[in-house]
Amino acid sequence: MTCCLTLVGGVSARWAVTGRGRGSCAPAASDQALLGGPSTWALHAMNKLLPLAVCLAFVGLALWHFYMALVAAPGITGAVPSVEGKPVFVPTRIAAVGVGVVLLLFAVLVAGTGGMVSVGLPAVALSWLSYALAFGLLARAIGEFRYVGFFKRVRGTKFARLDTLLYSPLCLLLAVAVALVAWRHGT
Repeated sequence: MTCCLTLVGGVSARWAVTGRGRGSCAPAASDQALLGGPSTWALHAMNKLLPLAVCLAFVGLALWHFYMALVAAPGITGAVPSVEGKPVFVPTRIAAVGVGVVLLLFAVLVAGTGGMVSVGLPAVALSWLSYALAFGLLARAIGEFRYVGFFKRVRGTKFARLDTLLYSPLCLLLAVAVALVAWRHGT
């Protein structure tokens, strides 16, 4: 008996039922050569799903910044670093929109590197730009040793808690994911 599974990005495989219970399905013999062997179908799926997930993360972050530019709620203390209750800087609406646009460009870069869209640049250039993005995200996760990052000195504020629990780990995760996309799709 054979069943067909279609994954995101048009990847499809036929599966042969080899028995009962867990782990009883395997790629059909005719697809093993197409997929490169019994285990490479997962790598092929990862090559499509990882860039998509990273792009969706960047688009979600961009939409959040656009929302923040429209709402502009001054009482949101977790958005920027603060010292003694006063923000270190006050972002303008234009700055929030600018960050949102840059995040959308990051999504396009990852989509181009992952082969999801054509951006008119050679694969090697996209790969190196993605590595630069990954390095920048890693630097953000590490921080500037005062207000942001894992090694910040100013702690105890709402931003510092959010930075430790959410912002810096997200930057680290995105850095690894972008580097993986560049590595898997680079030349």
